[in-house]
Amino acid sequence: MSASKTLIRTSLSTLQSKLDLNLKPLFLPLSLRPLTSAPLCSRICSRRIRTRSFSAVQETAPLEDESPEELEKDTVEHLLTHQDDVSRLMKMERKSGMEVPSKWFPYLDRFRCGSDYLTSREVLEAVGPYLMEERKERLKRVVRNRSYSVCLVVEGLCDFGNVSATFRSADALGLQSVHVVSCDSSKRYRDNRHVSMGAEKWLDIELWKSPKECFEVLKSRGYQIATTHVGMDAVSIYDMDWSRPTAIVVGNENRGISDEALELSDLHCSIPMKGMVDSFNVSVAAGIVMHHAVCDRTTRLGCHGDLNEEESQILLAEFLLRHNNSAISIANEYAKRKATMAVPGL
Repeated sequence: MSASKTLIRTSLSTLQSKLDLNLKPLFLPLSLRPLTSAPLCSRICSRRIRTRSFSAVQETAPLEDESPEELEKDTVEHLLTHQDDVSRLMKMERKSGMEVPSKWFPYLDRFRCGSDYLTSREVLEAVGPYLMEERKERLKRVVRNRSYSVCLVVEGLCDFGNVSATFRSADALGLQSVHVVSCDSSKRYRDNRHVSMGAEKWLDIELWKSPKECFEVLKSRGYQIATTHVGMDAVSIYDMDWSRPTAIVVGNENRGISDEALELSDLHCSIPMKGMVDSFNVSVAAGIVMHHAVCDRTTRLGCHGDLNEEESQILLAEFLLRHNNSAISIANEYAKRKATMAVPGL
């Protein structure tokens, strides 16, 4: 047996020397690599950004995904208990005041870079080349199917898992705007990023201290307030016209919608029940109502997404800026080069 092992090792050694078999790592071309969220290159250094010309990009590299520290700040629990971070999540400047628009869209066409501003077109020119084409095309498809005409309001939910699930459904169905009323930050909650699948990063989240404060602003933006409630005066969601701007309100897991929210709402709506139980889990109910709203809008209007060309460009710029912190750095460097070239003699 020992002699046989020696013979095998000798044969393999001879074969390797003849064929020059050296184990080398296998590198696939980019086009054949699996599409994953893992970074394909090292982080873009500031030197490369500074040497890039203002008017054109000659060499680009895809942006990396966020670091674990950045992901930690984007969890639903963190965002809903740190209002400043919610505000910083949205990058383009937002409209202020309680105006009454014909159709609500929250963003202005400018991104603040220190004392300077970039338009959405300039943001796309600056950051766009650093994203892979597949990623940009996906963001464009998402924008085409986005709408502010239907928004979601979650009132008094105790479980961040339910909040995360409703956020995930809102993003998947094309609702861009979500509102959270009086979320209890005094309790301990588990990390629910696996529930939301990171949907909160791509939504416009607004936090409110009371239903009155939230509803007043929403009504000023042209929304009717529809609270989900099982009662004699409730309208079936299948009998509603969802082409009208509507805020869908879902309530606490145990108590449901608060009396204050019921009184201040424009109408009560319900999902017809066919079984022995008389209610759904709150996140399931929210998903059903939002799904029907999108289907009804598609039937009446031809599609759910209703942003015009300018709004779509602004929202796409917003998404590019949210991609990660490197996108903000790239936009700031672009603004600096723009300001330098605008000064005569430099």
